[in-house]
Amino acid sequence: LRLVESGGGLVPPGGSLRLSCATSGGTLDYYVLAWFRQAPGKEREGVSCLPRGGATPTYADSVKGRFTISRDTVDDILYLQMNSLKPEDTAVYFCAAVAFRTCALSTSHFNDWGQGTQVTVSS
Repeated sequence: LRLVESGGGLVPPGGSLRLSCATSGGTLDYYVLAWFRQAPGKEREGVSCLPRGGATPTYADSVKGRFTISRDTVDDILYLQMNSLKPEDTAVYFCAAVAFRTCALSTSHFNDWGQGTQVTVSS
């Protein structure tokens, strides 16, 4: 599956951004989709995972109640709505996909990755 992220940028603390991940090259219904992020000098960490079949998404504790993962089933786009952003949310955000598996916020769980989009939260 080919993945291309967009929507990153500079936003003040408390602001909002919506990231998009355009997908192509596969039947999206077969895939588990997720967002990860990587801050400078840190390991890549899972943010949210969207299971197949409309099951309840999972979120990292650090973003629960602030971020929402969703999917446009017509245009096959994955979204991450980010509200109440904090400076510690600053990172490169990646979308990821894996076919025929369950959700897990682990980098080793996913096969396909986008190139990433930078999110900077700063005043």
